[in-house]
Amino acid sequence: MLKIGLVGFGFMGRMHFDNYVRLMEEGADFRLVAICDVQIEQLKNSKANGNIATEQEVYDLSPFQLYDDIEKMLASEELDVVDITLPTDLHAELTCGLLERGYHVMCEKPMARSLEEASKMAETAARTGKTLMIGQCLRFWPAYEYLKACVEDGRYGAVTAGSFFRGSAAPQGWFLNGERSGGCMLDMHVHDTDMIHWLFGKPERVSSIARNVIPGSAYDTVSTNYAYPDGKVVNAQADWSLQGDVGFSMTFRVNFEKATLVLAGDELKVHPAGETGFAAELSPDMGYYRELKYFLDSVASGKPVSVCTPESAVGSIAIVEAEIRSADQGGVPVAVS
Repeated sequence: MLKIGLVGFGFMGRMHFDNYVRLMEEGADFRLVAICDVQIEQLKNSKANGNIATEQEVYDLSPFQLYDDIEKMLASEELDVVDITLPTDLHAELTCGLLERGYHVMCEKPMARSLEEASKMAETAARTGKTLMIGQCLRFWPAYEYLKACVEDGRYGAVTAGSFFRGSAAPQGWFLNGERSGGCMLDMHVHDTDMIHWLFGKPERVSSIARNVIPGSAYDTVSTNYAYPDGKVVNAQADWSLQGDVGFSMTFRVNFEKATLVLAGDELKVHPAGETGFAAELSPDMGYYRELKYFLDSVASGKPVSVCTPESAVGSIAIVEAEIRSADQGGVPVAVS
């Protein structure tokens, strides 16, 4: 039985916690045994804000061992897996250290604060032989999986264009420190950049227009065009400076030669050419649940992850960094290495 330690109990930590509890209740062969956060005593009795509601606001953590220091947790518990849901600038050093010490690691997105750090994480995983997966949850989100299947099996022909959007009000705390989070482009926009990378491969060039709206943060809103050899027109926008009570939004429209797919709200509509459109039948499970199940099944079976390899996640960071360089230059096209 795999034993897991969860590091970080903010919004994403709680999202992972909820899904670990569900998987355990379903009889999965693992056990979440410990939770670590430097503010664990305050956090266990308070609410954490995020884009999607967690199962509870205040959690009963009495069945779990609680720690405010990672080294104390590692010294006290016999763990197989460590799940990291900490601020982005802490990912690389902790992940590499854990892999070197023999732990398998699930690390939240974005992979790291820089391409150099992300590359080191992937290299360390390859050298140690331990499993590392990055929480690019859209690769496991049912609507995006359906889109991926349509792209790969060619049922509607080739993709001719696509538009992706993700937006919300500004997050709080460390997210607005650009040095720590990388701003909207690295923290939020990376979802759609990663999806475009997963669907179509690396673009040849990117061109990004971005701006600061929130004082003291990095880029808060961005629009990027991705250039591919076949000429498909692909754009992704992200904005975490939305005002009012608009809430959180993630949408896409992808044009195929013989159909258009549109995600709006919780519904994916498929509009085949010359036929009546229909709503795709999708699993009700969110990507968080499905990615954690996939990761743990991979570790338990000894099989390497294939849906979200460390090397692929590194590639997505490379694309985002090219986008930032383009935005810094007012939108000039920048080649993706």
